[in-house]
Amino acid sequence: MYEDSAAIGRTADTEWGWARADDWQPPSELDTGVPHTARMYDYYLGGKDNFEADRKAAQAAISAYPALPLLARTNRQFLGRAVEFAASRGVRQFIDIGTGIPAVGSTNEVAQRVAPDARVVYVDNDPIVATHARALLASHPAGHTSVIEADLRDPATILGHPALAGAVDLSQPVALMLVAVLHFIRDEEGAQQLVGTLRDALAPGSALILSHGSPDFASRESAAEGTRIYKSASAPLVLRSRAGVEPFFGDFEFTGPGLVQLPLWRPTAGHVPTTELPEGWQDVSAYAGVAFKK
Repeated sequence: MYEDSAAIGRTADTEWGWARADDWQPPSELDTGVPHTARMYDYYLGGKDNFEADRKAAQAAISAYPALPLLARTNRQFLGRAVEFAASRGVRQFIDIGTGIPAVGSTNEVAQRVAPDARVVYVDNDPIVATHARALLASHPAGHTSVIEADLRDPATILGHPALAGAVDLSQPVALMLVAVLHFIRDEEGAQQLVGTLRDALAPGSALILSHGSPDFASRESAAEGTRIYKSASAPLVLRSRAGVEPFFGDFEFTGPGLVQLPLWRPTAGHVPTTELPEGWQDVSAYAGVAFKK
């Protein structure tokens, strides 16, 4: 049902047409000996911005949970559909936190295809992400897009950052994107409070676009092994049940179909039947949803 690692890379590379800046070089201070969650995700998608430690950890995670590459691809597809949906609803500002390494189909590309005047701010705490994103945007400028090196665990710094203030008007609707990032924040780090601070800063009409890994659709053994593998990475893996994910939306109002298994969030504009979803979609153990502030 699932491809081998080499085939995964070829398939995803073809699908996404991987975006690279030819003169890009990793930051000299980068610690390549510790697996990093963004670079492991890059590997799942078939990217090339990863190192030996990332690949070994990612391969071990795939062995424990073979649906991981499919999860990464369907998560990427969800991002595109959700951004397109928010832009079609008139949202023209996007804050993408934990953006990961840029690829074709990233937030700015989708949003600015729908609305060329859309303004996008990427936020990530990994220097490889920030450096690559800046190089990519410099070589492929499109619309108003900026990059902030900051951490989700410090929302005050994000909200008060000069680059954010120069790009986003928080008195107007914003799409806050927390796509596949909150499962790297522990409860004891105040995950709910961090998201609450960000939600509270948004104007009415704003959207929260969120996806999150869960143990609900995976075997207990796979979930436990995945959690164990990520203990050696740059951030731990915190899988949450549906009851643990839903509170991140606060009092925002879900748009249809609500908080659902990741591949089932508006699989196409016409809500195709599940028989047309990718093979193995039932094993994608993650939730996704989009909700708006009243």
